[in-house]
Amino acid sequence: EAMRPSREALAREHGDFPTTWIQIDRAEVQVQEGANAWLWDVQGYSGGPTSRFWFKSEGEGEFGEGLEDAEVQALWSRAIGPYWDAQIGVRQDIAGPDTTHAVVGIQGLAPYLFEIDAALFVSTRGDVTARIETEIDQRITRRLILQPRAEISLSAQDIPRLGIGRGVDATEIGVRLRYEIVREFAPYIGIEQGWRLGNGADFARAAGEDSSATRLIAGIRFWF
Repeated sequence: EAMRPSREALAREHGDFPTTWIQIDRAEVQVQEGANAWLWDVQGYSGGPTSRFWFKSEGEGEFGEGLEDAEVQALWSRAIGPYWDAQIGVRQDIAGPDTTHAVVGIQGLAPYLFEIDAALFVSTRGDVTARIETEIDQRITRRLILQPRAEISLSAQDIPRLGIGRGVDATEIGVRLRYEIVREFAPYIGIEQGWRLGNGADFARAAGEDSSATRLIAGIRFWF
C-alpha cells in the first residue's frame, strides 16, 4: 500500500500514454548535371507506444519543371517487438498518374542501429512494387553526425505508364553530414549516387533522362 503512489506515478510517466512526433527527415536541394532538383521526406505519428497512426509523405521535382513525383501515406502501426512496428494502410500518389495503393510494411531498428523502413505496395491497377530504405547515424562529435543512407525500389512487373521496370528498378546510395545546432534542427550537406537498372534504365533513356546521376546535396533536418 505504501508503494501504490509510486506505482501510479510510474504508470503515468512511462506507461501507454499518447504522444505526437513529426520529423522532416529530408528537405533538400540536389545539384546535378542538367536540371537541379528539390526533395522532401516527412513522417510522423500520433498514438501510444504500441499502437499508432503513422503518416508519411515524400516528393521531388526539378527547378523550372514543377512537381514530378509525390505521395502521401496513412498507416496504422502496431508494435510487434521491442524495436519493430508492422504497418498497414493506404498510399495516394498526388503527382503523375493518379494512383492509390494498399500498403503493408515494417519499420524499426535492426542490429548495429540500422534504421529500416520497408513497404510493399499494391495499386488499384494490380501493380506490385516495393521500397526498402535504410540509414545509420555515425556520431563524430556531440553535434556532428555522418549518416550513410541507401534506398532500393523494386517491381514485380514493367509499368510503362510510370516508367518503372521489372525487378530492381532503381537504387540510391549516399552520405549526409549534418550539424545539430540544437537536437531538433540540423542543416546538412552530402553526396548521393543514383542508378536506374534493367528495364527501368531503358524507360529513363527513352524519356531522355540519364540512367545514373551524381548529386551534391544541401538540406535541413528538423523535428518537433
